[in-house]
Amino acid sequence: MNEAKYFNKTWKWIKNDWYSNRFRFIVELAAWAISIGCSITMALTVPNPPLLVLYPVWIIGCCMYAWASWSRKSFGMIANYLLLITIDTVGLIRMLT
Repeated sequence: MNEAKYFNKTWKWIKNDWYSNRFRFIVELAAWAISIGCSITMALTVPNPPLLVLYPVWIIGCCMYAWASWSRKSFGMIANYLLLITIDTVGLIRMLT
């Protein structure tokens, strides 16, 4: 019985998020798909992952998350994603030079 209650609350929260800002919801969903896709690709291709492909895609996903964090006014999340963007951009530049 409690599981149904929590599922209903979660579903309501998801619907409220969708109705509050549909564009942001889609951006976050796409960024999530990018994150999962990069993680699966990394796991399936170790020890030689295609970093030249993964780095830019990962950075784009982090930029999407950073924008969504900014639109939510979430300092912790935007700080996290800006730091990840910086770290991974430095890594990409080092790899290319």
